[in-house]
Amino acid sequence: MAGLAGWHILPLFVVGVFQPSLGGINSKVCDPNTQDTIYNYGLTLQYLELNALHDEMKDYGFTILGFPCNQFGKQEPGANHEIMATLKHVRPGNGFVPNFLLFQKVDVNGQQEQGVYTFLKNACPPVGDSFGNPTNRLFWEPLKVNDIKWNFEKFLVGPDGKPVMRWYPRVNVSDVRNDILKYLSFLQGQRRGFDAFPFDR
Repeated sequence: MAGLAGWHILPLFVVGVFQPSLGGINSKVCDPNTQDTIYNYGLTLQYLELNALHDEMKDYGFTILGFPCNQFGKQEPGANHEIMATLKHVRPGNGFVPNFLLFQKVDVNGQQEQGVYTFLKNACPPVGDSFGNPTNRLFWEPLKVNDIKWNFEKFLVGPDGKPVMRWYPRVNVSDVRNDILKYLSFLQGQRRGFDAFPFDR
């Protein structure tokens, strides 16, 4: 698979938060003595799936680049040196260590967003149609239609440095994997003279 080095998937790593409810006609207060946490479920399981994806695809020149961010529910409040310990012991915990590059925290939206995210968001159409209620959840200004909606939104960048695809945070990593395999097949076909791009533009 020579010639495919240098393509990347750029996920965001921040944990989601559930807004508490104090009960009502259509809801009930949960047991405060529950020993488990939300960090064992939901989007944080994508850490494990992304490790597996990186293991599977690294021999093809594929790598995952992770950029922690504190703009979504203030879910990454720790200092940069605390992030790895949090991943290992809290979320997803159980000794987890990412096998892909994890950078320092960045802003991905707003006035202080990193240039790479400005580029990616301008090159790829937005995913998802709503931010939901941004009050006490989204911490940047101004909100723009093409902004990243929440943690674990992903971008695929080809070996030529051009963005290929963007995924909503809740898209299963297995679906992302299937799209990457389609793109890999496209790249191999291109080397053999076929040009049928596998996705709608």
